[in-house]
Amino acid sequence: MACASTSANTTWSMSSLRSALPSSSPSVRRSQSPSIRFCASSSFPSPSSSRLRLSQTKPKALRSFVGLAPLHPLISLSSEEFTSFEHGFTTIQNGGRVFAMRHGKRVPKLNRPPDQRRALLRGLTTQLLKHGRIKTTRARASAMRKYVDKMITLAKEGSLHKRRQALGFIYEKQIVHALFAEVPERYGERNGGYTRIIRTLPRRGDNAPMAYIELV
Repeated sequence: MACASTSANTTWSMSSLRSALPSSSPSVRRSQSPSIRFCASSSFPSPSSSRLRLSQTKPKALRSFVGLAPLHPLISLSSEEFTSFEHGFTTIQNGGRVFAMRHGKRVPKLNRPPDQRRALLRGLTTQLLKHGRIKTTRARASAMRKYVDKMITLAKEGSLHKRRQALGFIYEKQIVHALFAEVPERYGERNGGYTRIIRTLPRRGDNAPMAYIELV
């Protein structure tokens, strides 16, 4: 315990408190009255040794932002292993990187949710390959065009794997077998452009633009 010796008639003041603080150098001694003395004891450290020692390590500066946010938000940005946000990208085999945003990936919605839209396109593709020519709206004809071309491309290759892919998309199995039998002879010399869209009069009632789509 620290024992303080002060006179009874003295009062506390800022000067007395300042004089009780340890001096900056041992050679300089301040003598002011009244003062407060602390009893020296071996069990308590000296005032000079009880000072806080501040660490000399400087805070590490973060590196510049070079990519997307990290995949793991709990990553320690101050760790030695952290260098950039490059791990937020997905790298593919040819050296490119896949970004998160879907710029330029717009597809025709056809006023339907994804599952119903896919079912509609599968049905239109099946009917076109079955009859050779159908009448539908211009938006549906433009949307189904690439799927018809893809089925014909699969039939031109003619492998078992391509046949199973076509069976998974076209609803009728007999159309798939007929397609794989006739396409190599009919479109063997043609590279793409297997369909033709012919505009016609608008639909009566809602005035929707209509078109015929047919196989070339």
